[in-house]
Amino acid sequence: MKILVTGGAGFIGSAVIRHLLGAGGYEVVNVDKLTYAANLDSLEDAEALPGYAFEKADICDLAIIREILDRHQPDAIMHLAAESHVDRSIDGPSAFIDTNIVGTYRLLEAAAEYFTELTEERRDKFRFHHVSTDEVYGALATNDPPFTPQHPYDPRSPYSASKASSDHLVRAWQHTYGLPTVVSNCSNNYGPYQFPEKLIPLMIINALAWKPLPVYGRGENERDWLHVEEHAEALVAVLTRGRAGGTYLIGGDACVRNIDVVEAICDVLDERLPDPDGRSRRDLITFVEDRPAHDFRYAIDFSETRKELGWQPTVTFEDGLGKTVDWYLERRDWWEPIHEQRYAGERLGLGKADNSEVET
Repeated sequence: MKILVTGGAGFIGSAVIRHLLGAGGYEVVNVDKLTYAANLDSLEDAEALPGYAFEKADICDLAIIREILDRHQPDAIMHLAAESHVDRSIDGPSAFIDTNIVGTYRLLEAAAEYFTELTEERRDKFRFHHVSTDEVYGALATNDPPFTPQHPYDPRSPYSASKASSDHLVRAWQHTYGLPTVVSNCSNNYGPYQFPEKLIPLMIINALAWKPLPVYGRGENERDWLHVEEHAEALVAVLTRGRAGGTYLIGGDACVRNIDVVEAICDVLDERLPDPDGRSRRDLITFVEDRPAHDFRYAIDFSETRKELGWQPTVTFEDGLGKTVDWYLERRDWWEPIHEQRYAGERLGLGKADNSEVET
């Protein structure tokens, strides 16, 4: 099975590609524009494999995407290319409109045309898998039940509004043009190869350097955390076993407040690298002014996904976080060049620790 993955040089996209190539039986075409958060070093082992191909391309360029589809003849498309950082969407929403809405539209146009040219047997098996976020559903109060696929859309930021728009476009192409689509909405991802502006790697890197750990408000906002490698496994299950027109929620069954996440990172690092003077990295926590429209709580009910696809998370947040900290300790060769060259200066020390995790 040959799968075209958009945004495959990003955090989740590269995890999906590593999972596919590691599982065997798949060929992968990685289509990525290589914007600031993309890193082909996340796929260093994949590049030498015969079943892997890379195409540097912008999904907004309809002609190039059509040519790539015609040349590679994929059996499915997994669409992960997106702008994903909430703070960046507040500061400059234009890129989010262009990539997440217009880019998805162009990709759908190319995919629909490509789909009509397939044989009947290949059309029966073809899927267009759109990977989205739980943020399209808005925010939950403390005692509200978790999101389900039936939950009404209520996006609160330019980022989540752009993802909600792309979700609607994908479903429209299913109903209007017969393109067999599946949509998945996931909770916050964490794990290896995550760009350092995101909450968990930002806190790990700052804590290693004994820099302030900026936390929005009082850190009481709550997220459901999902290890990226388990998410990759779930996405492949959605692609290969999901029904056309279906929506699948993917969560980690690990709802944790932001302050508890940061304190847990401090505790792991204090255990791994204790300070000779007995200081605790918890003392580095600094509360900063909350960002606009900061959603209070996300939680996912993935029982329908578990029942239909037989998937559920197995990694606890405690174990997954410990392994993630260990990875950043061991793979300085991956993140230090990003920190020094692409994200130099004090930028990583600012209060820009984001809580949105569907990105590429």
